[in-house]
Amino acid sequence: MSIFRLSLASVPILAAIAVLFASAQVAGASDSFMDPQGPIAAVQKTHLLRATGLILIAVIPVLLLVPLIALRYRRRKGGTAAYRPDWDFSAKLEFLMWGVPVVIVAILSFYLWKATHRLDPYAAPFGDEPALRVQVVGLDWKWLFIYPDLGIASVGELGIPVKQQVAMTLTTDTVMQSFMIPALAGQIYAMPGMTTQLHVVADQPETMQGENTQYNGRGFTKQKFQTVAMQPDEFDAWVEKVRGNGILLDPTTYQTLAMRTDRDEVQAALGTTQMPENALYFKLDDGDLFHTILHRYHSGKALPLDQQPGTTEFGQEASQ
Repeated sequence: MSIFRLSLASVPILAAIAVLFASAQVAGASDSFMDPQGPIAAVQKTHLLRATGLILIAVIPVLLLVPLIALRYRRRKGGTAAYRPDWDFSAKLEFLMWGVPVVIVAILSFYLWKATHRLDPYAAPFGDEPALRVQVVGLDWKWLFIYPDLGIASVGELGIPVKQQVAMTLTTDTVMQSFMIPALAGQIYAMPGMTTQLHVVADQPETMQGENTQYNGRGFTKQKFQTVAMQPDEFDAWVEKVRGNGILLDPTTYQTLAMRTDRDEVQAALGTTQMPENALYFKLDDGDLFHTILHRYHSGKALPLDQQPGTTEFGQEASQ
């Protein structure tokens, strides 16, 4: 009867765990490293599963033995369990309880060290072709993607060719932000006046979600973008589409883009009928916008408020 009651008590817990895992799979779709679309996310998934399996070596015996011990050694009349009030030490048990975790930690440390070096975001270990350069600027509340070698830029949509390394250089023109495309690679921070790097590559054509994972105000939930991995010929056509339908990204346009506006608001301000409903396309002028943004913070003096996105003097956000 006691075992039966124990089993019944476990049913709601097991059901909740099953629903949680099922919900996570449905919600994640191709927007999670558990459904990797590139070799970097695939290594991350393997590392997680390996670490989980090793940890379960120590966890499962505890989950099984604790209820069994509580059941066998509970206080009851006519019990057959051995009564040893003076017992306090067992060399075999001590070796087992401490030795197994030590071995697990040692193995996990080795794999962590190996994965850390292999997945260095500044390195380019995946892909043989020359990398496609993309400069990423974090704004409130949108990401600006600049393709300096192609003369184009976009907001809300990051187009990349499959099987080719994409070398990203990231900064922000506002508060610190955290850039992440879960199905391709882990997150990396971007900060004003500084640059960080991230290398990604996609295995097959797919549309994946990217986002900012660092809370930064009212438009945080809308600071997402679509990463579209395409075959090389489709990517070339996409570049021509952006170049043909984009507006000029000059200082006046950037002033509007960098205001504290979310994706829908900036789309209404700068979008045209030739652009998608959830993306903005730009043609670059002759200047180097990315390094202009970066070097404004290197003068050694405080940046004037009318030159700092996120302030009222720079441009008031469309709504409060």
